[in-house]
Amino acid sequence: MADENPVKIDSTVPHSARVWNYMLGGKDNYPVDRAAGDRVREVFPGMVDIARQSRYMLTRVVRYLTEDAGIRQFLDIGTGLPTVDNTHEVAQRAAPESRIVYVDNDPLVLVHAEALLTSAPEGATDYIQADVRDPEYILEQAAKTLDFGKPAALMLMGIMGLVADYEETRSIVARLLAELPPGSYLALYDGTDTDPAYVQALRGYNGNGAVPYTPRNPELIVRLFDGLELLEPGVVSVARWRPDPNPWGTPPEVACWGGLARKS
Repeated sequence: MADENPVKIDSTVPHSARVWNYMLGGKDNYPVDRAAGDRVREVFPGMVDIARQSRYMLTRVVRYLTEDAGIRQFLDIGTGLPTVDNTHEVAQRAAPESRIVYVDNDPLVLVHAEALLTSAPEGATDYIQADVRDPEYILEQAAKTLDFGKPAALMLMGIMGLVADYEETRSIVARLLAELPPGSYLALYDGTDTDPAYVQALRGYNGNGAVPYTPRNPELIVRLFDGLELLEPGVVSVARWRPDPNPWGTPPEVACWGGLARKS
């Protein structure tokens, strides 16, 4: 662990990881988080669909990376609170030797990190308390568990919208990818401005004192994959990224877009 000091949790303002946990039906949140989540849902009931569909995409991406691409190392930044099918659970189900490093800056995630460290004996997991805006520190600490001489998957799932400045976002993604060798992958999704009701709901959420979240035009999300080989179907709504067969039909498109790309 990067930080063994006692953690301080501010339960007076909502936090994105805890609100997201609430949206997914989790219990690791506070009244202020539930209130913020309820206000978002009042304006935009589809927020629950975004939370769930983005989580399903994460599962499908990790499954592809382990079963089809042969990836055995994952750097998952913006982990959020432990829930069903965490990255290490999906990866080690297919490849027990997989090694996963989780990164988040929420002290509550650190409190629950033991749930993220239940690795299969053949593999390894670690947790770093750090901010995505400090890629140098993240890479330095992650190198204690991951071998950056071998391909790895960089996972930025719903985190880059918390970096308001787009050029800073591009810089962070580029710096993290620069450390990874050819054959590595970038998996990324973020909220988009494609649904006016979602944008309005986020305005209300951002006014609650939480770290603001910035939805982006899908074209800007596409640009974060510049220089990489995008896998089919490209950057799409998370519900449309290689969906599993569903007897109830295709899930509705949601205002969260992402993709998976390979570094040559």
